[in-house]
Amino acid sequence: MTRLNGPEAGFTLIEMLVATAIMLTVTAAVFTAFNPSQGIFQSQPEMSDMQQRLRAGVETLEHDLLVAGAGAYLGSQSGSLVGFFAPILPFRRGNLRSIDDGPGAYKADAITVLYVPSTSAQTTTSRAMSNASSNVTVNSEPGCPATAPLCGFTTGMGAVIYDTTGAFDTFTVTGVMNDSLQLQPTQQGNLSQAYPAGAKIAQIVQRVYYLDATAKQLMRSDNFQATMPVVDHVAALDFEYYGEPMPPALRRPGEGESTTYGPPPPALGVANNPWPAGENCTIQVVGGQQVPRLATLGNPGGGLVRLTAAQLTDGDSSTSSAWCPDANNPNRFDADLLRIRKIRVTIRLQTPNAALRGSLAEGPDALFAKAGPSSGGYRDVPDQTVRFDVSPRNMNLGR
Repeated sequence: MTRLNGPEAGFTLIEMLVATAIMLTVTAAVFTAFNPSQGIFQSQPEMSDMQQRLRAGVETLEHDLLVAGAGAYLGSQSGSLVGFFAPILPFRRGNLRSIDDGPGAYKADAITVLYVPSTSAQTTTSRAMSNASSNVTVNSEPGCPATAPLCGFTTGMGAVIYDTTGAFDTFTVTGVMNDSLQLQPTQQGNLSQAYPAGAKIAQIVQRVYYLDATAKQLMRSDNFQATMPVVDHVAALDFEYYGEPMPPALRRPGEGESTTYGPPPPALGVANNPWPAGENCTIQVVGGQQVPRLATLGNPGGGLVRLTAAQLTDGDSSTSSAWCPDANNPNRFDADLLRIRKIRVTIRLQTPNAALRGSLAEGPDALFAKAGPSSGGYRDVPDQTVRFDVSPRNMNLGR
């Protein structure tokens, strides 16, 4: 074959094929290099969004859990709410049937938190009130500001009434008149029981958090009002509880003054119906002595123990537990809820873009709670999980 020279020279067919192959190889390499960049360009904004949603969920939950149990600080019956009733409940306690699970329930993906905010709205009842009362007459105690009527209670305010028996009720203030408050209970039509003169009344904050599994949202019921979403695209939510291993102990045995936690029992010989003399939901009388009714769950001076769902819902004195204030109260709660000192929260979020979720693997370490069509690699946006512990400071003062 004769090779042309000069201006008529060219490439042979073989040379053209080799050049084309080289060009295609280089082009493929360039596009291969660009492909991860395209995947990262898609996935990074989604991952940033998930981190922002996680941060919002953690900060919201942490704020309310940290102040859980904060009690009145003016007048009588002051101190942490855990000295009177359980301020953390492992279920939804609300004013709507759709978000109220009823007493004795346990839901791993729901929690109710109660606390008294910084407020002057703290006083006591001046007269006994029946459970059917729609108004209560209150005292003007020394801590009440002179410039605010009825210690600063206002219409629409959430409030709580409680005494030393372990009973409590929440309500909304519907009117303020002279020395009395008109009220609307937030759960049932009436209060759970009658309250004596001297029962404590204070402004209260109640937060209910739970997972709406259908909408994939972390929901919050804000102070007896309608619910609202806090975080979207939540794949899982879980609350675990850790508590005091030792049962409540009397500080002054026989006198019924106070206990290390929980409602104080009456003195020996004094009965609070329906309990025998000297007893209540946490203390019983054995051999003429007041002793703990609750079981010992760990070594004295040891660390916190994990509280199981069974322990927080049995409410049966035959199994070293009881309902507070008693088994017939519609607002009853398991006495072991008074032990809670730490909450462990786990939140798992997923991307709303199903195209960025890959195949579903088995086991708790699966990257995706719900599978998607992603082919993997740089395009995948795995679920993100955060786990954190909160020790409510007002419930750990005695440790």
